[in-house]
Amino acid sequence: MLVSLRPDNTGVFLITAAGVTFLFGLKVFDGLSIWALGPTALIGLVGWLRSIHHSRLILDTPTSRVASAAQGYTELYGHGEPLDGTPLLSPLNGLPLLWYRLIIEEREGEKWVQKTDTQSDASFLLHDGTGTCAVDPTGAEMLVHRKDVEVRGDTRYTQWSFIKHDPIYVIGEFGTLGSIDPTHDTAAQVRELLAYWKEDKAALLARFDANGDGEIDVEEWEQARAEAKREVRQRQAELHSASEAHIMRHPGDRRLYLISDLDPSQLGKRYQMWGWIFLAVTLVAFALIIKHVSP
Repeated sequence: MLVSLRPDNTGVFLITAAGVTFLFGLKVFDGLSIWALGPTALIGLVGWLRSIHHSRLILDTPTSRVASAAQGYTELYGHGEPLDGTPLLSPLNGLPLLWYRLIIEEREGEKWVQKTDTQSDASFLLHDGTGTCAVDPTGAEMLVHRKDVEVRGDTRYTQWSFIKHDPIYVIGEFGTLGSIDPTHDTAAQVRELLAYWKEDKAALLARFDANGDGEIDVEEWEQARAEAKREVRQRQAELHSASEAHIMRHPGDRRLYLISDLDPSQLGKRYQMWGWIFLAVTLVAFALIIKHVSP
């Protein structure tokens, strides 16, 4: 399937650039010329070197365990889990997801024209049996096997996604943040919590209007303040007892940051395959250049 041959975003750009450059050169220079073949060969060479580098990086980097991973550039492999709190929902079907990318196209004549391309930026968890690590997808190359296509009238929706329990591979910058250092300005936090409660007057009355007169009197307000203070101190105690927090994120430089639902061996072989394709493009382009310039 074409989906299984899809490279990462940079790979897509390079193979598209090679094709566009070649066709543009053919049209502008009225046939094969060094101006059409030269840039194509150069782009193919860059794509080949990049693919070989990525395949060796993935295949040669040992997979670490979350509990014992060294700080720095690391490879992890486990399964995905959602963060606590409000779940991330698919804009396509409303189902809970860990991550998604959604392309919306509209039919214009015989063609599908892309209108939007959006993806989620919320973090999710990777669990490998020894520990849990938050994965930040910001800036990552995403190689995702799960793909759903749905056509509604003249609109086509294509969604790539991770869901709970999907296998998750990630190579990037691993760090341990340590226990969260909570703010100890209890008075400010109590004020913020009370302000939040006051935004929903019905809920506030239901909770603290002891005499049922539809108003919060001084005594009842003091009860609300005491309850807010108790909740704030409970949250601070929970933060103090939290275990170390691990996170995987972009290295911050040009090194590969990749997230996928494929295992490391599949990813390495995929980049090797794209390396052969780029090499073939390069060799064919150079062969045609030599043939074109030969007397």
